[in-house]
Amino acid sequence: MPTTLTIQSPADYDLARDYCSYGYFLLEPNHWEPETQSAARVLNLADGPAAAAIDQRPSGVLRARFDRALSRPEQTEARTQLARMLGTDIPEAEVRDFHRVDPRWKKSGRGRLCRSPTLFEDIIKTVTSCNVAWPSTITMNRRLCEVMGKKSPSGVFAFPTPKKLARAKPATLRARCRVGYRDGRIVELAKLFVKGHIDEAWLTDPATPSDDVFAFLKTLPGIGPYAAGNIMQLLGRYDRLAIDTESFRHARTVLNMDGTDARLTKQLTAYYDAFGRHRFRSYWFEIWDYYESKKGPASTWEKHTTGATFTASQLNA
Repeated sequence: MPTTLTIQSPADYDLARDYCSYGYFLLEPNHWEPETQSAARVLNLADGPAAAAIDQRPSGVLRARFDRALSRPEQTEARTQLARMLGTDIPEAEVRDFHRVDPRWKKSGRGRLCRSPTLFEDIIKTVTSCNVAWPSTITMNRRLCEVMGKKSPSGVFAFPTPKKLARAKPATLRARCRVGYRDGRIVELAKLFVKGHIDEAWLTDPATPSDDVFAFLKTLPGIGPYAAGNIMQLLGRYDRLAIDTESFRHARTVLNMDGTDARLTKQLTAYYDAFGRHRFRSYWFEIWDYYESKKGPASTWEKHTTGATFTASQLNA
């Protein structure tokens, strides 16, 4: 019988707000269903991929319904991955501290950002989001799943594992997954994960200085200052900005700053210094608020893509 898990979450948790809080919720194999306000995705677990439909009951309890039975170890693994992805591992006290520093977001309750179930997926997604328009990022991630990912019992593709991508030929990724110049870098990153070169425990340990984490990330293939800054927040380290062309647009359009990119970088850095270890949170929710002012609440956004997809309702039909 397929497994259903109840997911423990903080009392202030809201699935629609906290899951639909960062662009990766729109990237395969993540799916959000605006009509039912529920999520669905495939997790890579010990015994293979398993697709889950995730919703929040009226009581506030989160529920994940899988398309196969999970062993006890897999259930533990699934809970860990879902907590990372959904942000349920971020305690209320952390969000309250953010609201003390930046009270603008207290009423909305914003404080958590969507991530991937694994650091590996977050890093690959970051690489696919650099120097490219968003529709191409969507395509790259869809093709990576369709070409390199395994299917769950319900026929839905998972994100490729490090082992799978480590064995891939760069030319295959370029031709079939449309990743362009990122082909070799993706393979190199996967090999580093397989070899254990990327120590997530060290990267997330509060005792590890953020400057050391940032410096290490910049040594990885295809990871420059922007990508390293973005991976920092995906590690739960919000004390550093990830500045790119979108940051400059925000500076000019919303914050009324002007000047060269270098000048804007200095102005942005000085502006967000006031928010201390929550810099990225304050920065990102300003940007997200701007997006929602143009497109409506993120939980109403439709994914614009082609090819195979699925929804929570289809998974449990």
